Amino acid sequence: MFKGSLPALVTPFNDGQVDIDALKKLVNWHVDQGSHGLVPVGTTGESPTLTHGEHDAVVAAVVEAAAGRIPVIAGAGSNNTVETVRLVEAAKAAGADAALVVTPYYNKPTQAGLIAHFSAAAACGLPIIIYNIPGRSVVDMTPATMGELAKLDMIIGVKDATGDLSRVPKQRISCGTDFLQLSGEDATALGFNAHGGLGCISVTANVAPKLCAEFQASTLAGDYATALTQLDRLMPLHEAIFTEPGVAGAKYGMSLLGLCREDVRSPLTPLTDATKEKMRAAMVHAGLLN
Repeated sequence: MFKGSLPALVTPFNDGQVDIDALKKLVNWHVDQGSHGLVPVGTTGESPTLTHGEHDAVVAAVVEAAAGRIPVIAGAGSNNTVETVRLVEAAKAAGADAALVVTPYYNKPTQAGLIAHFSAAAACGLPIIIYNIPGRSVVDMTPATMGELAKLDMIIGVKDATGDLSRVPKQRISCGTDFLQLSGEDATALGFNAHGGLGCISVTANVAPKLCAEFQASTLAGDYATALTQLDRLMPLHEAIFTEPGVAGAKYGMSLLGLCREDVRSPLTPLTDATKEKMRAAMVHAGLLN
């Protein structure tokens, strides 16, 4: 169920408030564009600055709008295990197909602490995808720890944002070949799939969903020659989006396509003029703008 291009969905705002109408339109657009699933209220969904009520409302709106046409993996991460469990339970109640749970940030748990945290989340009865992003959480889940968690029925995969392509075969050994491995880094998604991955939870797919879906389809079919030509179109966009925080880049690109406003919540800020020009040029290069 979970493979291919899975946009890390932005949360659109209008005058500082979550724009549910725009969000539902985005879901329909992604379905039409060929996205293989949606991941709301992750980092790119600005979950750190959403209230709990807003977080739950976004998940419910995305599930309702998707209406079973594509799967929804709801962001449900926190550095507080009790809060994580509540978020997973809310995602399950809303009808999400799985939850994305980040390794706890700031408080730096041990590997034993990670096992306790994710075991509690898995006890909720909703499939869990581990989100391993040591660059933000300052804790790295080792392949051995992941292998222990993979023994739990509800721990089904990982979003790997380490940028280390050797993790994929290492995790195939520790977790088994049925354990779902999704890239969390757009720029290395081709190599990730070549090593055994099955897709990407993508920021760029907010702006170029059709091209990202086609790129993923090419890699999963083993057609790396075509995938390389698609990556040639996408790579400047990957770089432009992440010149500043990725959600700001994605929302600006989407604003140029008339999909939502470029508004982000403080402490994030809109793009500088120089980065806006970089985004425009990359979108022209990708064939998204004239």
